[in-house]
Amino acid sequence: MQDDDVLAEFRASKALLEGHFLLSSGRHSAHYLQCARVLMDPLRAARLASALAASIPRELRKDITKVVAPAMGGVIIGHEMGRALGVDAMFVERPTGTFEFRRGFALEPGDKVLMVEDVVTTGLSSREAIRCIQEAGGEVVAAAALVDRSAGTVDLGVPFFPLIAINFPTYSPGELPPELAASEAVKPGSRAR
Repeated sequence: MQDDDVLAEFRASKALLEGHFLLSSGRHSAHYLQCARVLMDPLRAARLASALAASIPRELRKDITKVVAPAMGGVIIGHEMGRALGVDAMFVERPTGTFEFRRGFALEPGDKVLMVEDVVTTGLSSREAIRCIQEAGGEVVAAAALVDRSAGTVDLGVPFFPLIAINFPTYSPGELPPELAASEAVKPGSRAR
């Protein structure tokens, strides 16, 4: 799947939004990718996950024994990646602010884990999820995401495979361009800030 094909999937599902958005990283943007919308069609989610799985080198793919995704955004793509790779998929969540395994999810010592996100911007959530996986006895062999918004700068400490890298500019609250400063930011994601 080429970048244009991925963007076509986002456009077809009305998941590529334009306006003034406050990202979970605290930065502002004129563009927002609502991955929940692109993943709400199970066939589209399966296509995207298959393409993402295919982007991971074969020698690495064959070693993966589990897929773990951070809730909320990673739950659907994590499940679909488990299906695409033929391994169990589970998620970690933050009931008290720190990622943890719940709902009976657990890793076996030495499990080789693929950590999967929907969108990576700063990598903070990804690194927190990776730390949780490691503390639970898993070995994170790679990370993957539908979208890398970091402009290729994110370092997760493991090989990282995004389906598409998008470089929409983001701004700190003090450096907003006039067109964004003139409008109120909306918070379209799942995390309160």
